[in-house]
Amino acid sequence: MKILLLGIGNVLYADEGIGVHFVNYLQENYQFTHPTHQLDIMDGGTLAQGLIPIICQYDYLIVVDTVNANGVGPGEVYFFDFDKAPSEIDWQGSAHEVEMLQTLTMMEMVGDRPKTFVLGCTPTLIEPMTLGLTASVAAAVPLMEVTTLNHLRSLGFTVTRINNIAIDKLIPDSYKRGVIINENNQI
Repeated sequence: MKILLLGIGNVLYADEGIGVHFVNYLQENYQFTHPTHQLDIMDGGTLAQGLIPIICQYDYLIVVDTVNANGVGPGEVYFFDFDKAPSEIDWQGSAHEVEMLQTLTMMEMVGDRPKTFVLGCTPTLIEPMTLGLTASVAAAVPLMEVTTLNHLRSLGFTVTRINNIAIDKLIPDSYKRGVIINENNQI
């Protein structure tokens, strides 16, 4: 089985970058092995529909992003099957959140969406040109980490800690990572 752990978000808008920062954090700190499954970790930025050719190559997708939820405070963590979203998730957050929802819905309509799970965190601050996370969202990272590692273990992955780099140490260089575009300007 091919699995994609996909971080979504705009790192220049504070908490909206949690998905990207989180997958970078996991990639720097952990090694994941499985005898037959392949796990790829990707910073998808805000590409959404531009990621369709990549996403449809996978059997299983874990999207890490901000989620908007009614009646909850910032820094709340959700992990759910996309087909069984909790009722308080209203998908009315940032523009990229709505676009990612539309992308997954379009993929479902044509039968290309892999089994999808969402790891989401409710944001505090979405403000332009603020690189970094608020205290509430940064405090959610350990729960996001445990949730993701436990889920990957449940799929049979061996998880090995290879570094101990704090997420805030990775954030200043987040904009240098991301989807690689080849010489023909293709993903």
